[in-house]
Amino acid sequence: MINILIVGSGGREHAFAWKIKQSSKVKHIFIAPGNAGTSLLGTNIPVGVSDFEGLKNAVLENEIDLVLVGPEVPLCEGLHDFFSTDSSLKNILFVGPYQLGAQLEGSKDFAKEFMMRHQIPTAKYLAVTSENLSGGLDFLKTMKAPYVLKADGLAAGKGVLILNHLQEAESSLKEMLDGQFGAASSKVVVEEFLSGIECSVFAITDGKDYRILPVAKDYKRIGEGDSGLNTGGMGAISPVPFADEVFMEKVENQIIRPTVEGLQKDQIPYNGFLFFGLINSGGQPMVIEYNVRMGDPETEAVMLRIQSDLVDLLIGAAEGTLAEKTLAIDPRTAVAVMLVSGGYPGPYEKGKRISGLEKVENSIVFHAGTAQKGGSVCTDGGRVIAISSYGESMGEALSCSYKNAKLIGFEGVYFRKDLGFDL
Repeated sequence: MINILIVGSGGREHAFAWKIKQSSKVKHIFIAPGNAGTSLLGTNIPVGVSDFEGLKNAVLENEIDLVLVGPEVPLCEGLHDFFSTDSSLKNILFVGPYQLGAQLEGSKDFAKEFMMRHQIPTAKYLAVTSENLSGGLDFLKTMKAPYVLKADGLAAGKGVLILNHLQEAESSLKEMLDGQFGAASSKVVVEEFLSGIECSVFAITDGKDYRILPVAKDYKRIGEGDSGLNTGGMGAISPVPFADEVFMEKVENQIIRPTVEGLQKDQIPYNGFLFFGLINSGGQPMVIEYNVRMGDPETEAVMLRIQSDLVDLLIGAAEGTLAEKTLAIDPRTAVAVMLVSGGYPGPYEKGKRISGLEKVENSIVFHAGTAQKGGSVCTDGGRVIAISSYGESMGEALSCSYKNAKLIGFEGVYFRKDLGFDL
């Protein structure tokens, strides 16, 4: 029996805790910092994800055996490296890549160079800094609209612009390099636009072997019909009808295996999750981006479909024994519908009392941005609650989540009612 620390505070971390709680291998779950939902499954520890010394103390005080990192920021900041070089922490099992491997998400340019080096299908691109701005402007002129500009560094999911006019793209490129997204856009990746339908493919790896987890599709735009501003994700559906056996065989042979083998060839030690943001471009999977952790809200659907013991897989990824582990997947559909604060993804207020959580039936409520205040559960983020449900079909799962979404109230609550419209 082991003690596990989950680092993070969102819906993804609540879904991890929910799945880990089902394991016979677990003594106790700790979550740092966690939210009102995770406190029902384990012990929240008030330590931020980037407070390495605070996390060290939490691990030693609570006799933690395994650390699972939810968000990308601490990985890109080198949390795994911090653990591996500290004599009191180095024997603790750790799920999440070292800082070098985390650059697959932390730097768009690093990821693109990696894909080019290992012949992994992706869009044509040029990395632009203020030094080669004129080359960047020339490159834009060779492209067809729409134009894609991506901040090289982490910009909390907001550093991507898709523009329809050349002049707009040229002026936006200059603005980004001038610090529109802070240090994240001191380098900008200019990329050809790929048209098609997107999906999220997840794998867990120990650096040598991997297991492919259920595929999901998330919905980034705030408005129905995929209109309006980008968000952290308004919901997710798994499985994805077009990600059939033929498509997934291409994904494995052309993308997943070459990525894991590429990490080995480049001597980049890597363990944990790999997230492939893919686009189905006329039946051909292409990589839009890598993430080095599970997606949110996809995790709130994907965890429902993993039948095997997640802790067994986490131990395999951390110890390098993943080849011995099995993964069983539930054939049913699982969906997550996200309830968000009024005004999100723009300015919104926190601290709104949430009612109706106890009325939910036949769905699982994952807390994304919540906090306990004076005996009540209140909103504490833009994305507040994910309502996840099973169904024999996508329609059945969605109708169950929608029915329960209507029972939960807080001032300004909003959710999309058209998830799956494009499937």
